[in-house]
Amino acid sequence: MPTPSTPRRPQRDHPVADAAARRLPSRLGAYGALWITLAIGAAFVTLMTAAAAEIYESLAEKDDLAAVDRPLLALVMTWRSPVADTAVTWFTNTGSVIGMSIIALAAIAVLTRIRRSWRPLLLIGAAGAGSVAMTIAGKDLIGRARPPMADAVPPYETSPSFPSGHTLNATAIIAVIAYLWFLQLEARAARAWMIAGCAAYVFLIGCSRIYLGHHWFTDVAVAWALGLGWAALVVLSHHVFNTVRRVRREQDPKRL
Repeated sequence: MPTPSTPRRPQRDHPVADAAARRLPSRLGAYGALWITLAIGAAFVTLMTAAAAEIYESLAEKDDLAAVDRPLLALVMTWRSPVADTAVTWFTNTGSVIGMSIIALAAIAVLTRIRRSWRPLLLIGAAGAGSVAMTIAGKDLIGRARPPMADAVPPYETSPSFPSGHTLNATAIIAVIAYLWFLQLEARAARAWMIAGCAAYVFLIGCSRIYLGHHWFTDVAVAWALGLGWAALVVLSHHVFNTVRRVRREQDPKRL
């Protein structure tokens, strides 16, 4: 006799999302709440990027960055070998614009089919768009030079160094993908392994940029922070969306 499947546990509302949703105008729909939250988040992340630029300029004037960046680059240069250089170059390319686009599109295709919803497209797309915007803004604001080509592994890159675009994009996009997969998985072990794998990938993408001499450590560290911050705001927007839908259903079951 077949046994009934275990019902999926309801997603808990985030306290911040719940408070925000209950203060939104009653005429505002769930998608409107989602877009407003993302817009507020985008403004906040813009301020974060500007603040990171100010911090960088302050430290650069005191030459404090060199005390961290140069010794680390010198250290990783001692670990290089032809085989390792080739492997790390291949791996870092998975975090490029093309590589992350392929990963994002594959995740969107799978998650959209599984969840039977277009929200994965919106959330992952928002993660990617925000990370690209922060990368462009940071590079334009700072214009920091990359490590010398003599210390880098080819192929060389010539765009400004701060922040690391590979790291920022990978952090934001993979974090949101991990969040969406987390909602799909039931087993704690599967969730733990998935989070560990995603975290390791993001960490190693950043390390690969330093190893290849394409970025300074501080470029990567700021990219990790900005990427996680933006991903957190995208996740919060999803919680606001879900909370608004729940509240509106409670008020009027016929409305979304």
